Amino acid sequence: MGVIKVENIRVFAYHGCLKEETKIGSDYRVDLQVEANLQTSAKTDQLKDTVDYVFLNKVIKEEMQISSHLLETVARRILDRVFQKDTLVKKATVWVSKLNPPIGGDVEKVTIKMTDKRKNEF
Repeated sequence: MGVIKVENIRVFAYHGCLKEETKIGSDYRVDLQVEANLQTSAKTDQLKDTVDYVFLNKVIKEEMQISSHLLETVARRILDRVFQKDTLVKKATVWVSKLNPPIGGDVEKVTIKMTDKRKNEF
């Protein structure tokens, strides 16, 4: 097994429960870590044998553009899509952070973290 991390992806998006948040938008940071067997790609030196981090970045950017009330919903969509589109991924963790959230205080960010494993396939 091995780990691939795509870190500090900065995105402007429209998530939140407040009406203003979905109109004005906010800055977000997303981090994604996936676990997969990287031994084959280490030997073949072929992109087809590994998890393409360009694909991972694309999934995050596309899913972040779909407005949601909760960051948990966005994180779930990211994980679902990664598992659906890349069968090499065995486990994934995503962190979605809203920067400078409107919560009535001097708060740098609010982050949710969600982890999932590939379900057994029969």
